[in-house]
Amino acid sequence: MTIEEVEVLIIGAGPSGSVAAGYLHKNNVKIKVIEKTLFPRIVVGESLIPRVMDHYAEGGLLDALDSQGFEKKFGARFIRGEEICMFDFSNKFGEGWDWTWQIPRAEFDYVGTQELIRKGVDIEFESEVVATAFEGVNSTTTVRMKNGELKQIKAKFLIDASGYGRVLPRLLELDEPSQLSPHSAIFTHVLDVNRPEGVEGTQISFDILQTDVWLWVIPFSNGNTSVGIVGPTAFINSLSDHSDTAEALQKAIQLSEFYINRFGNLPFVFQPKKLTNYSAAVKKMYGEGYTLTGNSSEFLDPVFSSGVCFATESGILSAKLALRQLRGEVIDWEREYSDYMKDGIAVFTTYVKEWYTGNLQTLFFHQPENPDVKRKICAVLAGYVWNQENSFVKKHDRVIRNMAYMINNNKELMDYIKEDNL
Repeated sequence: MTIEEVEVLIIGAGPSGSVAAGYLHKNNVKIKVIEKTLFPRIVVGESLIPRVMDHYAEGGLLDALDSQGFEKKFGARFIRGEEICMFDFSNKFGEGWDWTWQIPRAEFDYVGTQELIRKGVDIEFESEVVATAFEGVNSTTTVRMKNGELKQIKAKFLIDASGYGRVLPRLLELDEPSQLSPHSAIFTHVLDVNRPEGVEGTQISFDILQTDVWLWVIPFSNGNTSVGIVGPTAFINSLSDHSDTAEALQKAIQLSEFYINRFGNLPFVFQPKKLTNYSAAVKKMYGEGYTLTGNSSEFLDPVFSSGVCFATESGILSAKLALRQLRGEVIDWEREYSDYMKDGIAVFTTYVKEWYTGNLQTLFFHQPENPDVKRKICAVLAGYVWNQENSFVKKHDRVIRNMAYMINNNKELMDYIKEDNL
């Protein structure tokens, strides 16, 4: 059997694996990336949030991606009947990027990997990890290549960025039930021939059909728009008696008074894809000689587009810590990786939960708006969920619920909205 030796093996060439690979290659680490599929390939996660721009910059991929002219995303719009709530990333609490991209992931990920290959990164597509064994921090990973033959890759560190493939959670039995309620999604692309001019036609929107059911609309610069329905799994399954994803998504679009005229009669670019009970969790995010990043560890919900952000955050952090370890430092993986990532995940988990209870929607649509509250929530939606100076980060576990309760019960808010309470 063929044996290869590298310093770091990365499983997966999506956003998490790409930024990790870019960072390590830039720092002269011998790496190899194994990817099961052939790029380009269709995948969900088409709306980014500003925090990811830091990661793509550190991974050396920002310029190549920016040159493609992807649709720029400056904020997000939430629609509930005739009510509209707009968030502008330039008007957020704290420092950080004011924009990001809305991207067809097939093209976006392909550009990223081609840039890595151009720089000399070894990426092997259509190869599948079938086994891995650890001896201390050192690993031996068995890979089935495109031709069906097996080979082994020895590494001093392993980063699992396999996304929904969840390679190490499956092989090492690390999967754990998510604490979120079971939800599912169906999505596709349409040629957006009815797209309005200006911002109305290009901004990402979330149309709330019921408290726990919503439609996403993500316009791309190539003229297509991603349209998807999200809701409790039982509701999503009820949209079609025959598991027909096209029929289900058509029915969902018919429920949207705001978008029925724009999308109601358009053909789908591809058969709508269904993600069933997509939320996932793990028992631990690292072990001796490896980390789990992105969707191979935790995936919450598409509602605030946190998936790619957590993927790139964990990918770049894994790369930085692995590099330090390779150089002889002793890394406190619990504190510097697991605790750090869990802090950010906890914030977004609260926001997802409070979205589906309706409490966060109460804050979004309350009039008159409180500018300070909105700026702090906007910073969270932009991905800056580790900024403890933001009270909507620091007190995430209670501030949304408490404010929604006071609004719903017509209580005076002014005393509560003082800085010492928020």
